[in-house]
Amino acid sequence: MKKTFIIAEAGVNHNGSFELAKQLVDKAAWAGADCIKFQTFNSKNLVSKNAQKAEYQKKTTDSSESQLDMLKKLELSKEQFVELRDYCNQKGIMFLSTPFDLESIDFLASIGVKTWKIPSGEITNYPFLRAIGKRKESVIMSTGMCTLVEVRNAISVLREFGTDDITLLHCTTEYPAPYDSVNLKAMLTLQKEFGYRVGYSDHTNGIEIPVAAVAMGACVIEKHFTLDKNMEGPDHKASLEPEGLKQMVGSIRNVEVALGDGVKQPSEAEKKNIAIARKSIVAACDIKKGEKFTENNLTAKRPGNGISPMRWNEVVGKIAIRNFCADETVEI
Repeated sequence: MKKTFIIAEAGVNHNGSFELAKQLVDKAAWAGADCIKFQTFNSKNLVSKNAQKAEYQKKTTDSSESQLDMLKKLELSKEQFVELRDYCNQKGIMFLSTPFDLESIDFLASIGVKTWKIPSGEITNYPFLRAIGKRKESVIMSTGMCTLVEVRNAISVLREFGTDDITLLHCTTEYPAPYDSVNLKAMLTLQKEFGYRVGYSDHTNGIEIPVAAVAMGACVIEKHFTLDKNMEGPDHKASLEPEGLKQMVGSIRNVEVALGDGVKQPSEAEKKNIAIARKSIVAACDIKKGEKFTENNLTAKRPGNGISPMRWNEVVGKIAIRNFCADETVEI
């Protein structure tokens, strides 16, 4: 059975609080996620002082502050990230963090990160891609807002510098993402076009779409989660609460089991029902020995422990070898 790698995206839903970050680790582990992912950045390296917020950020945070001021409040220190890594190890869940600048790539590498998440916004950032490519390690790359050409160009940079262990995540960069903007079939287009593993980074409300993505072949699912959707901050409204995350993980695991091996044959669970649900050729009325079986004196009824009705033409025209009562399975 293929196991989907489930990333609980904590992102900046700790609101800059180390204690909230630890609580997010606790809940992600409790929910059964394989990995919890944060975001590592130096605000001054990430945005200019003139950068505007996205519309969804203006709705969920103070609309009068700049993107830079908002992000400053959401930073964790390097020391706190080291403690978070160690805390994840204690809780038995993989620690990941998305870098958003070159300094953060170097820092995460220094604390042992060996899987690199490239966010959708950095897929056209050549120096960033080059730095990740030079690591020659595993990459999970989100492709929100991208054309196939942009995805191809990003892959080319990674491969040029030695990285070819790539998983592509289809993604819609809107929070929350409307269902009619998801275009989940594009995940399969990525797989067909580039031949890499594919997955899905979800920003829709609810859990239906990531579960559907697994049914379609996603090997990685990333989903934002929070301790409380009503907290102040840019991403809480488009995130699952812990119970929802646990439900998503459970639903994905059920789908994985249900996908099976693809061989069409009776399952062990249903074999006992074959005789009960299928039919046999039986006498439609009393039939005497020596009488010919006809379309009129035969019928098909349950149970299916006699001659299969698929042998109907073989039975019709034969001579009864003994007396048969109505509803009795016939023999030839």
